[in-house]
Amino acid sequence: MTMPASNDADRADPDAELLLRYAQGDAAAARLLTVQLTPRIFGHAYRVLGDGAEAEDVTQDALMRLWKIAPDWRIGEAKVSTWLYRVVANLCTDRLRKRGRGVALEDIAEPADPTESAEARLQRGARQEALQSALDELPDRQRQAVVLRHIDGLANPEIAAILDIGVEAVESLTARGKRALAKRLGGQRDALGYDDDKT
Repeated sequence: MTMPASNDADRADPDAELLLRYAQGDAAAARLLTVQLTPRIFGHAYRVLGDGAEAEDVTQDALMRLWKIAPDWRIGEAKVSTWLYRVVANLCTDRLRKRGRGVALEDIAEPADPTESAEARLQRGARQEALQSALDELPDRQRQAVVLRHIDGLANPEIAAILDIGVEAVESLTARGKRALAKRLGGQRDALGYDDDKT
């Protein structure tokens, strides 16, 4: 199938332009798209699943699906990132259903900031672990909505498209999830190094 030439819709979604170039045989476009999208979708999968190995598997599976549909991509129908987030969300949901809840969190070592003190690194790690633990306690849909909105920074209409629900449902899920997180983390403020004067 021959893809249409680049147009204004491509420029509105630079990822679509790269996907179009990949479909036309440009391997460099695939590498660039992978570099741009992988951290975001891996981060989302990790926060939803709480497991680095599973998040890697989901990320690879989602990207393989993207490469497979590249020749048939219809410019302007959806953003590539929205489509990919939706695939990741569905793959995460499938894995959560298969394994049940309560799998222990496996930490992923993040690159250390050379300007950050050892104490600050430990504090940051404790905060990330507490957040991940609290996220793990949320119902699956709330967790996905909270991660997409407050961690990945997506807008409610895009989240609605990813989760295949209405914008009002997204607002409800994120509000309930945010309240639940605040309740779970509220008692840990001192232990996590937060005080009322700084927050």
